[in-house]
Amino acid sequence: MEQKSNSLLHHIFWFAEEKRPGYIASILLALLSVACGIAPYLVIARIISQLLEGVRDWQIYLVEALIIAAFWLGNALFHSLSTTLSHVSTFHLLGNIRKQVCDRLASAPLGSVLEIPSGSLKNILIERIDSMETTLAHILPEFTSNLALPLGLFLYLLVLDWRMGLASLLTLPIGLIPMSLMFVGAKEKFAYAIEKTKALNDTAVEYIHGIEVIKAFSKSKSSYQKFVTAAKEGSDCYVEWMRSTIWPFAIAFAITPATLLSVLPIGGYLFYQGTLGAVEFLTVIILSLSLIQPLLVAISYHDDLSKACVIFGEVSSILSLPKLDRPAQDVKKPKDCSICLKDVHFSYQNGKEILHGINMFLPSGSYTAFVGPSGSGKSTIARLIASLWDVNSGAIEIGGVNIRDLSLETYHNLVAYVSQDNFLFDQNIRENIRIGRPSASDEEVEACARKSGCYDFIMSLEQGFDTIVGSSGTHLSGGERQRIAIARAMMKDAPIVILDEATAYTDPENEAIIQKSVARLVQNKTLIVIAQRLSTVCDADQIYVVRDGQIESQGRHGELLAKGGLYHNMWQAHLSAKDSDQEEQAHV
Repeated sequence: MEQKSNSLLHHIFWFAEEKRPGYIASILLALLSVACGIAPYLVIARIISQLLEGVRDWQIYLVEALIIAAFWLGNALFHSLSTTLSHVSTFHLLGNIRKQVCDRLASAPLGSVLEIPSGSLKNILIERIDSMETTLAHILPEFTSNLALPLGLFLYLLVLDWRMGLASLLTLPIGLIPMSLMFVGAKEKFAYAIEKTKALNDTAVEYIHGIEVIKAFSKSKSSYQKFVTAAKEGSDCYVEWMRSTIWPFAIAFAITPATLLSVLPIGGYLFYQGTLGAVEFLTVIILSLSLIQPLLVAISYHDDLSKACVIFGEVSSILSLPKLDRPAQDVKKPKDCSICLKDVHFSYQNGKEILHGINMFLPSGSYTAFVGPSGSGKSTIARLIASLWDVNSGAIEIGGVNIRDLSLETYHNLVAYVSQDNFLFDQNIRENIRIGRPSASDEEVEACARKSGCYDFIMSLEQGFDTIVGSSGTHLSGGERQRIAIARAMMKDAPIVILDEATAYTDPENEAIIQKSVARLVQNKTLIVIAQRLSTVCDADQIYVVRDGQIESQGRHGELLAKGGLYHNMWQAHLSAKDSDQEEQAHV
């Protein structure tokens, strides 16, 4: 379901879903609260009338005082119930917004997600959405009541004496003149402030992530200056915005609520002329004192409404990200785990085409390697097979079925993908491996670690499997992180395994261990390996040589060497590099 309107109420009710009745009930209770808030003024007016008429029965006034107390209690009770319901609905709404944003990020192509800076995403998901709580929890009941209260009083004043009703509002248009100056360019100023806040968040995230490089290259001063500049610009835009509104604000909020400036002279003149009774005059004075202030409170919500609309707009921009073209349910079932690419063309975000008509067939249960120079398109092919992006044209089939005819859930269960930069969560090693299969027992996790060749190094850590890996796995070395990522993929036990430079961070000794464990764990599975070290893929069933987004050649290791060409040159370069490493180790 896509949104068609940008109004705040539409956003609220669209996201609230089953909690919509809570918001509606909150509004109704707020109106009851307003009615109970207006009623005491009417009772007071009647008391004044009775006093001027000479009524001296204290029991009458006692009853009316109790009625006033009952109305005030009703006002407080209904207001409390209204805000309670609105808060419950709001917390559900915010949770629903975050859930929908996360669902869309999970179903969107990876490239679309990576285009959004991580600092901006974090700011929207946490701070920006959370900042709407106060506005949304209070905006409907309090905005409604603060508009309904002056409207009800004004209608009563018109019935009492239409001249005095108009006189009570005379300061409002005068005060609105400077008040309108506050809102000139407010939307643009707020959007600019949001832009600078996002820039500050992105700079902070960049500074934190790059702190190692900054220190290593003695760039702390210049890099920190970038953060300082972003922080200053972020604060200056708000300061300048507030500075431009302070005088209009002060003038407007001094003039607008001063209703007696118009009510007293006009009412006094009408009373002197004999066209306005004393009771009516006093009643108007009392009621006019509470006429404008609630309206100013409602107007003060303008900024909050604008902010909420902007934030909902940011959320909507994420929810409008393109989704991977997948059905909710499988259209067909694959007959096996063979992979076929048919005339696949692909470009990142409508840029320069990266793949130019890729055709390949990977039999079910086979071991296939992709090799080629950096930037040739090897990893792009793997990511397309892993369904992290969609092809621009052509088709990818699994077991004879186009992957666009398989649901994302089904497809993700078929494929285990391990890249050279796998992410580990800031929890213990056991839980990071268990992500592959959440239902796995501790014994199964440990058994998988043994088979994947990382059990011994895990047990050498002080806390063993309970060792917390740190944010993004920073407490572990690159090779250790990679081995845990491979164990996690093996725990998934998917029939298709993709290893994209999976041994890039490992030393030769650990690489040999990983190769042996992978060989055991991927038996009868369709295995795809992308590697720069050609010696690791010599025993592949077939090797595809990729150059400039095209398949240059295909075959087994011996066949490709016999053909010559790029693969032969890469192999010679690999042998030369290996000999150089051995010579260096010999000298050491």
